[in-house]
Amino acid sequence: MTSEERFEVLAACGASAAEQAALVHYLGDGFDCRAVSSPLVLPLTDEPCVATWADYVREAKVDGAWAVLQRHLPRLRFPVRAGISTDAAYRATTLRGHAPDPAATARGLVLHEPAALTLELHATAAGRVPIIVAGCRADFVTLVQALVHRNEPVAVPEAMGAAIVSGSNNWERVAAHRAAWRARGGAREAGGWTAEFARLRARPELYQDRFIVLQPGWYSAVRPADVDMDDAHWRALSLVIRREHECAHYFTLRVLGAMRNHLLDELLADYAGIVAAAGRYRADWFARFLGIEQDTYREGGRLQNYRGEPPLSDGAFRVLQRIASRAAQAVAEFDERHARERSSASGRARMLLTLARQDLVDLAGPCAQQHLEAAWVSTTLRWRAETAASA
Repeated sequence: MTSEERFEVLAACGASAAEQAALVHYLGDGFDCRAVSSPLVLPLTDEPCVATWADYVREAKVDGAWAVLQRHLPRLRFPVRAGISTDAAYRATTLRGHAPDPAATARGLVLHEPAALTLELHATAAGRVPIIVAGCRADFVTLVQALVHRNEPVAVPEAMGAAIVSGSNNWERVAAHRAAWRARGGAREAGGWTAEFARLRARPELYQDRFIVLQPGWYSAVRPADVDMDDAHWRALSLVIRREHECAHYFTLRVLGAMRNHLLDELLADYAGIVAAAGRYRADWFARFLGIEQDTYREGGRLQNYRGEPPLSDGAFRVLQRIASRAAQAVAEFDERHARERSSASGRARMLLTLARQDLVDLAGPCAQQHLEAAWVSTTLRWRAETAASA
């Protein structure tokens, strides 16, 4: 799409000249699909940390998820307390792998519903990923504070219901690496463990974990009545949407090398969640999740989280709502046309890659279906060729 065509789409959505300039800057481009993993054989192999977490899952079936996570994730043995991230005992344990100080962890981390917490390995097109589901909202907040914010009592936004934890040092994996290094005679190597540890640090995938933490409850704070369901059914589907939403972010991170706080990313992720829960894409659900209801915006809706920095003006924000609605309608039409292909796991992954090759202006424009079809054909041809080559 040329610059002139992009401005025409924005003008058709009601943007003034000043709003068009702000929105072009805000909306940017789609993902850099030149970064797609090659060969594109799905599912991808598991990340190295998954083998260790598979052991945790097995232990959890015997001892319970909360006991196992506290055993293996040292941050879950420390309380949430202001200033704790600078405490010497805390830093020695989390940054240097020392055994936790019993005095520092005496109070531990307290959950409201520890028995309700679950741990699983969930299969995705990007490989299996560990998922922790908190028993209640309060426990989710506590886990995020511990695992993302180093046990500091940082406020967790109400709109936040999931987190991907990346770069979490796993000192048990470091110890296992050291034991294997010694077993093969590594202690006789020049530089000893100091040199080997330096080599290990250059490959963070060998000692850092990546996993997902989810909360239960209504997705995007949408009430059951708003989607014509009872509470129990909507809570169950909400967990599916939230899980697949985060797994879509995990997919773009592993396959495309990016996971961004951007409306296009949210469109992709909600697409994955909605299809998994409803069996088809629901543009009306996506609009409601964002806070767009019958061409009006519900204050406090999720779209406010993606207003940009500096924030879009009120006028540009209203245009963004129209762009999001038009893009969702285009995706719904495309999804319906490819329902059969999308019924397989590889088909759903290719749908995500197809959407990732667009930007929101493409999807809101009059040629959205042509853009989508071209990207679908290109993605499918590459997937077939590389799958055949790897067989």
